[in-house]
Amino acid sequence: MKWLWKMALLGIGALCAGGTMFAADGPVDSLRVLTIGNSFADSLFRYFPQVVESAGCEVVLERLNIGGCPFQRHWANIEKEEADPNFKYFKAYSYREKLQSRPWDFVSVQQVSHESWKPETYFPEAQLLVDFVKKNAPTAEVVLQQTWAYRPDDPRLAGWGISQEEMYEKLTNAYTQAAEKMNLRVLPTGLAVQQSRRTQPGGYHPFRRTDFTYPDLPKMDGFLCGGIRWSNDHKKLEGDAFHLNARGQYLQACVWFGFLYGRPTSEITFVPNELTADDARFLRQTAQKAIDEFRQVRH
Repeated sequence: MKWLWKMALLGIGALCAGGTMFAADGPVDSLRVLTIGNSFADSLFRYFPQVVESAGCEVVLERLNIGGCPFQRHWANIEKEEADPNFKYFKAYSYREKLQSRPWDFVSVQQVSHESWKPETYFPEAQLLVDFVKKNAPTAEVVLQQTWAYRPDDPRLAGWGISQEEMYEKLTNAYTQAAEKMNLRVLPTGLAVQQSRRTQPGGYHPFRRTDFTYPDLPKMDGFLCGGIRWSNDHKKLEGDAFHLNARGQYLQACVWFGFLYGRPTSEITFVPNELTADDARFLRQTAQKAIDEFRQVRH
C-alpha cells in the first residue's frame, strides 16, 4: 500500500480517503483520528501508522497534544482563543480550526497522568472540552483514553501513599465515572498495560530502587514503561517510570487499532525491530483481551 505522509506542526498524517463510519457500526478500513491530550497520547504516534498499514487499513492521524497538560489547561487555552481571535496556542491554528479542518471520525481526550486517579480533577473542564469538540467536529465520536498506572518504583506513588495497583484501580474508577457522566466510550490502554503486567510470560518482577548499589541495575525484561539508570554521582537510580517504552507503545497502538477499527488485533502484522515476534504476539493478544473485557458504560 502506498502512503503519502504529511508533516504538520504537531502531527503526522497518513493521507487517505474514506467516509465517516465508526467501529461501533462494524469493521472499517479508513479513519481520521485526532488526539487532544498530552505525552500519553503522543506515544501513540510511534507505531500506530505502521500497525494500521500492516492490517491493510489507512489513517489520518493528527494531534493537539501538550506535554503534562490536564483538562483544565486545554480548556483554559480554548477560552483564551475564543476571547482573542488573534491568539492561537499552537501558532499555526487554533483548537477550533483544527477541529473544523476535516471530518474527523474520532477525537480522543484524556486526563493528565498525575491527576488521572483523582476524579475531582476531571470536571467541569472535561465536559466543557467534550462539548466544544462535539460542536466543532460533529462527525466525530469523542472517546476517552484510559491512561495507565506508573511503574511500581516511581517515587510519586510512595509520596501519594498508594501502590501501583491502587493507582490503577483509582484511575479506572475515575475514567469510568467520567465516561458514564459524559456518555463516552473508553479506549482501554490502561487496562492493557495492567493486564500485561499481570500475565507477562516469565512473570513481572517489580523492584525497589533502594535494593540496588552501583553499578548493578534491575532487569527490565517485561516492563512497558521507561528505563532506569544511575545518577551521575552513582548514589541513586533514576529514570522514567511512567512514559511507555517501545513495548508499551506497540501495545497502545494495538489497543487503538482494535478499538477504533473494530477489527481483531490478530490482523496486525507489523512487528517493531525492538520486539521479538513472540513478544509482539503476546502484546497483540493482551490488547485484544483488554478491548473485549473493559466494561463500557455508554448508554
